[in-house]
This record gives sequence, C-alpha cells and structure tokens, in this order.
Amino acid sequence: MATKVVMAQLSPTMEEGKLVEWKLAEGDPVSQGDIVAEIETDKANMDVEAMGSGVLRKILVQEGVTVPVGTLIGVIADPEEDIEPILADAAAAEAPAAPPAAAPTAEPVAAPAVEPAVAAPAGEPAPGAPAADVPPVVPAARDGRVKASPVARKMAAELGIALGTIPGSGPGGRIIKQDVEAAAAAGAPAAGAAVAGAAAATPGAGGIVRPAALGEGRLRDERIEASQMRKAIARRLAESIGPVPHFFLTTEVDMERALDLRAELNAGLDGFKIGVTDILLKTAAEALVRHPEVNASWEGDVIHHHGRVDLGIAVAVEGGLITPVLRDADRKGLRQITEEVADLIERARARKLMPEEYQGATFSISNLGMFDIEEFTAIINPPEAAILAIGKTRQKPVVEDGEVQVRRRMRVTMSCDHRVVDGATGARFLATFKAMLENPLALVL
Repeated sequence: MATKVVMAQLSPTMEEGKLVEWKLAEGDPVSQGDIVAEIETDKANMDVEAMGSGVLRKILVQEGVTVPVGTLIGVIADPEEDIEPILADAAAAEAPAAPPAAAPTAEPVAAPAVEPAVAAPAGEPAPGAPAADVPPVVPAARDGRVKASPVARKMAAELGIALGTIPGSGPGGRIIKQDVEAAAAAGAPAAGAAVAGAAAATPGAGGIVRPAALGEGRLRDERIEASQMRKAIARRLAESIGPVPHFFLTTEVDMERALDLRAELNAGLDGFKIGVTDILLKTAAEALVRHPEVNASWEGDVIHHHGRVDLGIAVAVEGGLITPVLRDADRKGLRQITEEVADLIERARARKLMPEEYQGATFSISNLGMFDIEEFTAIINPPEAAILAIGKTRQKPVVEDGEVQVRRRMRVTMSCDHRVVDGATGARFLATFKAMLENPLALVL
C-alpha cells in the first residue's frame, strides 16, 4: 500500500517548511522508520521518517524548495503499485494556487513573448522587440525577485550565471538546482551579460541587477530569501511589539563580588568553567521564586502564574535567533546549569534541538555583553510577561562610602508586559536580582 510523505507540522508554530535534503533517491528501497529527508522548520532542522516500507517511487518537491505544511513531497510504494491517483490528487490540490497563465498558450515560462525585465537604453529597440544579444528573462515574483530556490541561487552565483536567464521547471516557474545545472551545461551567459549595455534597470522588475562597475567585496543590491527561522522571528515580533504593551526598567549592578566568586569557583574546577550567563540564570531563577507574579504569562483573560521556573536563553544562530529552555532552573546548582546550558547552546547552533527544548519558557534572558553592548531593550516573547536584557560589564568610577573607586558594573534592562507586570512589581524583582548578584554567596548554598 502506498505511503504519502508529506510536509509534516514539526513544531506548533510551523506553517511551512523547506526541504533541505533528500536522504534517498527515486527508486531506492525504504523501510519503515528510515530517514528519508531533512526539513528546515522555523526553529531547527529535523529528520522525516518513513511511515511505510517499499520504494521511494516519486519525489515531488526538490531540495531547497519551501512548501506549506501538509503538502505531498514524496510517495513510497511497491515497485509495481499504481501511484497515479495519488499524484493526480496532489496536482488537483495544488491547482488553485497555480498562477494564471498570461495567455492561452503552452509556451514555456521563458518564451520570447514575455516582456524583458531590463529597460532598454535610449535608441535601442523597444523592450518587446527581439534582440540577439538579450537572453530570455524569467518572469519575476510579485515583489520583483526572480523565483528560485536557495540552492539554485547559491549555485548560480558560484557559476556566475544570471538567474534571469534560466527557465525554471519548479512550481510556478521556480528555478531549482537542476535548472542551473542544465543552464551551466548549455553555456548560459554570465550574470553581467543580462544587463550588458543597459543604462539602468527598472526598479523592482525582473531579477537581481548588479551594476557592472561594482567590485568584489563591496555592497551589492540583492534580495535573499528569508529562512524559515527568520520568517518565524518576523511573525513573533509582530505578535509581540504590537499587541503587547511593553515598558522598560533599567538598573545597574555592582558585579565585583559575583565575578570574584566566579573566579574562585573556576580556580577549583578541573577543566570546567562557570560562565557569567550561568550565574545570571541562577540569580534570575532564585529571584523569580521570590516574585512569582513575574514568572507569569498573559493568556487572554487569565494571568497564569507558573509553578516551575523554565528559563529561555536567547542564542544567536546562523540566520536568526532561538531560545533553548533551561527547565526547573531554580532547582539546579551552578554546575548543573553550566553543563545543561552548554549542551543546549551547542545543539541550538547545530539546529538539533527538539521542539520541547525551545518552547514553553516562563521567563527569558538575552545577554549581549560579549558583543560590547552596554545597554539595550529586548522584545518580549509571548506569552511570557518579561525578558531581561544584559549588557557588558565595564569598569567605572563610582562613589563608595564617600570615595571614588573603580568598580565593575553591569546594566540590566527588563522589558515587561504591563498587562501582567506593573512598574512596582518589576522594580521589586529587579531589586532582588540586583541584591543577589551583589551578595552572591547564597547562590552556591
């Protein structure tokens, strides 16, 4: 019996996915449980397991192509089994989404009748007139960008082939890897040839136009397809900064005793180092236990005070940001926190986290001190009620007991959801957080 391979919803927030790689080729045998493909979700790259056995009879979505959740991407069946009804159903399901034809003909997408995307200079033939030195131009997407998979874009750039000269065989005329390979084999014109002799390009028309005088290593006008992670970040930020009434509280913490304690602890550890972020996480967890009204979420008409402290840690990864979650942070010592955080960050950067490892935080921390940022404000990750932004620790002259001293100081800003956390509530939490860092022995007891 045939088994459909679909773009599964691999995380609750996933709306579409990109097919990163097929692990098998058409005709390869498949056993139930085998990994058949790798999918890029909005948070991590995840493997797709075969739900049945047989042969990978058909690949419907090529590598580098993004499709909505639920889309049929492949078919597993017995070698002699008829899969045409499945393919017909898939084609029928996609038919309404197909762009309307420009004319009732069966011409290929790169037919000469298509209006060129490059404006002709004065004195040259009109855009619709044939010209021997102007290559065929692929129609652009509505935003003016040539439709191509990320793999195809990268390959075309490496080979120096203008995307606008390549006919696309993917869905809706999208250029895929095989199209670039075919163009290279056929001796497609280089990227500069598509705009040779043109004085200027029509803004937003056709593909990416780079002036011939532009040298390597300089700024280039280009559009880069957003990754699934970047799309998810855009959606989440729009959901947060608009509906959530943010306000911000900033305080400055004396870090002398905390950093001295860290140095002493690390001196007694063999090959094991506690980081500043680990101390901040432990401190925040203890402060949240004392202020449960901050360890909360807005859920419509309900404010949810959480019974556990699960801390989100903002981690910069290639192409975006992810927040792995340290579970039950208040019940763990500094050493355990350091070990777990190092593992979470390593797997986050390798995009190997499972959904339950980056969802469900009750409070988050973002530390940009290592980037020499002294102070910033962070955007709340709904439905959490607050996030702590940590700046760089600097040596500053301060007045202590009537004398000027040089002390190591750190600025901290908390973003609060005013629907859950009032100003005085947030201020009391920050006061506790500050007092614990300035008297840190309690953290190791």
